[in-house]
Amino acid sequence: QVQLQESGGGSVQAGGSLRLSCVVSRYIYGSGSMAWFRQAPGKEREGVAALYAGGGSTFYADSVKGRFTISRDSVKNTLYLQMNSLEPEDTAMYYCAAATGTVPINWWSQYNRYRYWGQGTQVTVSS
Repeated sequence: QVQLQESGGGSVQAGGSLRLSCVVSRYIYGSGSMAWFRQAPGKEREGVAALYAGGGSTFYADSVKGRFTISRDSVKNTLYLQMNSLEPEDTAMYYCAAATGTVPINWWSQYNRYRYWGQGTQVTVSS
């Protein structure tokens, strides 16, 4: 069964915008922290943004802060990543992830703290 499914990736010019969506199975959605990760060829998976439902806290990688916004829609069981002012360095496969509980804030960007993962959606930003 598909538990997390990303969509919204594509190709965009530098400076453009994309909104990624991740539909999450209801029994997973809201159970804990959710996050977006990305991985470019030859690089390790890195945390992009996280949302903690319990406290309404959000966390962002320094490289995307001010450009990306993570949000959720509880009615649609969907996690979003609004990506503005995209740069070629943002090119990567983007994955949504969900934890079974609240990830300690110091570890929000650690991929091994998340139990459920989508298959990814490709984002390509050209100059």
